Amino acid sequence: MSEALEGGCLCGAVRYRATTQPMMVGNCYCVDCRKSSGTTHCTHAMVPDAAFAATGAIKFHGRPADSGNIISRGFCPECGSAILSRNSGMPGMVFVRVSSLDDPGAVEPQMTVYASRAPAWAPLDGSKPVFDEMPEGGPQAVVAGL
Repeated sequence: MSEALEGGCLCGAVRYRATTQPMMVGNCYCVDCRKSSGTTHCTHAMVPDAAFAATGAIKFHGRPADSGNIISRGFCPECGSAILSRNSGMPGMVFVRVSSLDDPGAVEPQMTVYASRAPAWAPLDGSKPVFDEMPEGGPQAVVAGL
């Protein structure tokens, strides 16, 4: 398996490359992730900003999370595809939308957060840690304990 992760938007105007495997991959069922994805959840792969490069314009929309941190969601201004997000409480990290990867099977979620906000009919992967809300210390604390 290659260390690099590559992806982009639906129309091809945005392309990116992460030169390392993610530090964490997780499913999030918070309301903002559901609404911004148009489905039950988002799956994010966290990589260091220093290992991430994108070409093409990315437009950002910022909104406070439950924590008070600002989550800036980046998308292609041409086709609207979700590409990444940044969390003001985790500077230096990029959260790549796994749905935008060329090969989403290259990563696997390690946990689920905000499961209490998932629709009753949404299947949750009980083989990995599942949290009703965001765990104390955030997802990185969970990964460190795995």
